[in-house]
Amino acid sequence: MNGLSAGRSAPHSDPEIAWRSAVDASCRTPVSLFLLSSVFWLVFGTILALIATLKMHTPGFLDDAAWLTFGRVRPAHLATVIYGWGSMAGVGVLLWLEARLCRVKLPLALPLVVACALWNVGVAGGTVSILLGYGTSVEWLEFPVLWSLLFAVAFVVVMAASLLMFSGRRVSHVYVSQWYLFGAVLWFPFLYIIANAFIHGGLATGVVQASVNWWFAHNVLGLWFTPIGLAAVYYLLPKVLGRPIHSYYLSLIGFWTLALFYNWAGTHHLVGGPIPAWLVTVGIVGSVMMFIPVTAVAINHHLTTRGYFARLKVSPTLRFIVFGAMSYTVVSYQGSLQALRWFNEMTHFTHYTVAHAHFGVYAFFSMIMFGSIYYMGPRLSGREWASAGLIKLHFWGAALGILLYWIGLCWGGFIQGLMLNNPDIPFLDVVAYTVPYLWSRSVAGVLMTVAHFSFAVLVWKMFVGRSTGGEGPTLFSRGASQETVDDGGEA
Repeated sequence: MNGLSAGRSAPHSDPEIAWRSAVDASCRTPVSLFLLSSVFWLVFGTILALIATLKMHTPGFLDDAAWLTFGRVRPAHLATVIYGWGSMAGVGVLLWLEARLCRVKLPLALPLVVACALWNVGVAGGTVSILLGYGTSVEWLEFPVLWSLLFAVAFVVVMAASLLMFSGRRVSHVYVSQWYLFGAVLWFPFLYIIANAFIHGGLATGVVQASVNWWFAHNVLGLWFTPIGLAAVYYLLPKVLGRPIHSYYLSLIGFWTLALFYNWAGTHHLVGGPIPAWLVTVGIVGSVMMFIPVTAVAINHHLTTRGYFARLKVSPTLRFIVFGAMSYTVVSYQGSLQALRWFNEMTHFTHYTVAHAHFGVYAFFSMIMFGSIYYMGPRLSGREWASAGLIKLHFWGAALGILLYWIGLCWGGFIQGLMLNNPDIPFLDVVAYTVPYLWSRSVAGVLMTVAHFSFAVLVWKMFVGRSTGGEGPTLFSRGASQETVDDGGEA
């Protein structure tokens, strides 16, 4: 089989190979368009991020253009990354995984292409509106309502395709990846519609609006990005390693406890705010209870990979998804500790919180999306990746960049919080203290920018240009034998 970026295929029957190829062919156009669009928004959002981070320590940078002020560039960056890169990559991975796991051809191919176009128009129109000064100033919901409606229409098509595949699946067993994907498809529209109705529809005002905002913002990561990311890990680990997931039942514990506890966690961001104390306490309890699903997932992933860590030297897919899976454990434990009142009082309104948020979206979710695309690309296009060297540059630029970003801002933000709580320290002294850490943030941004442009070149050559990759899989090393298992491997 041509183009196995994660490893060579184990022997399969001819009908199995033919059917899998037919499923991939049905996904080719709509899924490839979602992935290509996501990479475009990743690059665009990265440029905005680089401008924003430079302004943190050099405020005069590009200060003569209103549309490039920090107050517009930063929310535009956030929106393009969340709704452009993250959500469109997530939809592409979700559709492909569901078609593979259900063993059905992707339905509604043409409507999905239209949905992808609407999604792009929504991101483009919303981003331009923010840069022109028409953003809503509601974090994670910065796009004006008009553009938000396009997402709703587009997602109806995605949801319909997902439900059709699940109802028409050709296997009786429901894999754990399908639990997560089905949850994401049902949870996200509920979150998005309720949040927009309450905040932009006038159903919530004042402190209630803030509560709804953080309920939504926290759950976008936990009930939209997290299920897709974990579904990809649960599917790809068996595929690359050639062995089943350690425990199906442990994975179900992880899913159901995530569904039970994460929904309550968002209000811990309002510790000390003018809202009922019980509401904050509910958020704290929900956050602490997240130790259960996170630990279950961590044990399952570790025991599945144990004895096979040498494959990280060989497989691009495995290197990215293992980094992302380990980051999920770290950032989730960090978030649970950060929810505690005594800790929150030191880290809230500091760069520590910024580091934590970026580690979740990038080190966990984005790294898993990168690994998923490296696995999916050859199967969708029939080509191989053009350069193992560029993949290495992508990985090390992204991994070192986000680690430098996270470590620098976590340490600097923690000390910043202690200084802010000391009335004897002038505020400008606190600002001056953080400047070196803001420079480290910019250096990290440069590393990630190099990584993203490398990735964009690879994706362009794979899906649009003519890839110059070899006949075999694009691996970091040829020194290890690899196998993959069939779609049922995770059970």
